[in-house]
Amino acid sequence: MINKNRLKKKRLERNRYRISKKSNSSIRMSVFRSSKHIYVQIIDDKVSRTLFSTSSLDSSLKLNKGSDKEAAFKVGEKIADVINKKGFDKKIIFDKGCYKYHGRVKEVAEGARSKGLKI
Repeated sequence: MINKNRLKKKRLERNRYRISKKSNSSIRMSVFRSSKHIYVQIIDDKVSRTLFSTSSLDSSLKLNKGSDKEAAFKVGEKIADVINKKGFDKKIIFDKGCYKYHGRVKEVAEGARSKGLKI
């Protein structure tokens, strides 16, 4: 039997391959989910650099709990605000990694969309 970690790694590699084919000129929003917090990075694949990042640990968000959907929504809004301030293209590629588009991962995307990003 194949264990869960190997399946997760295969899913991650498959998603990254598909995204790399699409991301010619766009920036990519990568999401990492832990049991207590959620982390988001904006990555420019042309130069292979992280432009900026935020998480539910950020003190400016003033969250009571970092592991719920409300926190994920606020993290998505915060990252969208930063993108709008820096003047990047509003069309970005959403990299959910090996996670399903459900729950906290979905709320990050919805929060970013609510501030005008096109995912």
